[in-house]
Amino acid sequence: MERIICLIIGYALGLFQTAYIYGKLHGIDIRNYGSGNAGTTNTMRVLGTKAGLIVLLGDILKCVLAVVLAGVIFGNSHSEMIYLLKLYAAAGAILGHNFPFYLHFKGGKGIAATAGLILSFHPYFIPVGVVLFFGAFCTTHYVSLGSLLVYAGFMIEMVVLGQMGIFGLTQAQLIELYIIAAFLTIMAYYKHRENIGRLLRGEERKTYLKKKDNTEAAGNENK
Repeated sequence: MERIICLIIGYALGLFQTAYIYGKLHGIDIRNYGSGNAGTTNTMRVLGTKAGLIVLLGDILKCVLAVVLAGVIFGNSHSEMIYLLKLYAAAGAILGHNFPFYLHFKGGKGIAATAGLILSFHPYFIPVGVVLFFGAFCTTHYVSLGSLLVYAGFMIEMVVLGQMGIFGLTQAQLIELYIIAAFLTIMAYYKHRENIGRLLRGEERKTYLKKKDNTEAAGNENK
């Protein structure tokens, strides 16, 4: 029952579609522009850096809030499995972000929400996630590549830390934890399947922090 409650809490918070709401406030449905993805990168390309950062913050915070709420609600009564419950809450938030029922299950790809998971789950995940994402992004300007590397690092680190006993879970609970982490990783790679194809073909679009640079990059790619 605790697992289901955490999933529901996370999914409910994940339904706050920051990109969609921000776009509507500016007279557009972000899903009808650019890549059609209701996420940070597409918002930044279509509406500019400020808009992208607002969406990024909103999507991060909803997952952080889900994890924090799981800790507050079950921290005392289920302290022995709190990390597992936190991951359920985060998984719910990512699912709510990716598949919002009221938008016909057409949401984002869950990367910003995953950043919220990494920031709030355990401090050990933060430096690895930051290095992998910004290392890839700053050298290639491929958001998708940085996102995929973060998930690969997340999965590996989850298993390593789990086997080291950092989470204080039983082996059965650890296996459950790994299954959820693997599910999130597979889902992220599936949601990025077109990006992966473009990366392999050298056709992936680069993203810059300035809208002008994004526009110029799009123009060059269309030549």
